[in-house]
Amino acid sequence: MTPIEFLQVILMAAAWGGSFLFLRMAVGEFGAIALIGMRVTIAGLVLLPGIVGNRVWRQQFRDNAFRLMVLGVINAALPFTLFAYVTLFVTAGFASIINATAPLFTAFLAWLWFRERPGLLGVIGLVTGFSGVVLLVGGVPTAQSGTVLAIAGAFLASFLYGVSANYVKTRLAGVHAWVITGGSLVFATLWLLPLAVWQMPDRVPSTQAWVAVLLLAVLCTSIPNIYYFRLVVRAGPTRAMAVAFLIPVFGMLWGALMLGEVVTLTMLAACSVILLGTALVGGLTSRRLR
Repeated sequence: MTPIEFLQVILMAAAWGGSFLFLRMAVGEFGAIALIGMRVTIAGLVLLPGIVGNRVWRQQFRDNAFRLMVLGVINAALPFTLFAYVTLFVTAGFASIINATAPLFTAFLAWLWFRERPGLLGVIGLVTGFSGVVLLVGGVPTAQSGTVLAIAGAFLASFLYGVSANYVKTRLAGVHAWVITGGSLVFATLWLLPLAVWQMPDRVPSTQAWVAVLLLAVLCTSIPNIYYFRLVVRAGPTRAMAVAFLIPVFGMLWGALMLGEVVTLTMLAACSVILLGTALVGGLTSRRLR
């Protein structure tokens, strides 16, 4: 990994960790569906002119329209909404730790999809990672009704991220990352916008909530996803998803600094166990990578 690529990974993790902060800031006023409808619409509109203005990208978009439509569901419309919903019940840091299970699902699905057997360390990593999940759920920070169901939905969202990473590698290899990102967001908009309009709150959201939506759409969705999908195509889904290792660090940091969220010992312990398991699965403990 070159210094520039390493910097890109750090910035992606910082942006995606920040996404949980912005979700927490806006979801209470917009609601999960309306918020994510606005998120994908704005993010898609940011990238769409680039596709329209490039002849090659337009052709790639047309040739892969159905695949991009599927990706829009499994990588944006559903997981974004599920994570937005869970932030109604848990802190940004807690939600970001759940997101860190995505590499585990990615590696497991790559095992099934590409027959990439994880080996002994990989199996130990899967067991370790899911042990961290059990530890995390055992430390749910609130007894509010619906919390467990919301957390289950967030884990489903992480699973869908694993599906989408492998889907991009198998179905969209050779397609430019801008087209993959912009196209999937455009189709996610088509899926969500009608529901979002129907679910828009009667009361006009505050300026702070609107600013959070704009930052969520542009800084945490449009830009980092281009680099992420490029990494998926080049390095493979398991290695690309390794960026999720750092997301909880920034998720807990932004939540603590900006919202005064409490970072519990259970959260730190669960995060450590999940990251250790994911590192084992991803081969990041091997001599070559070290």
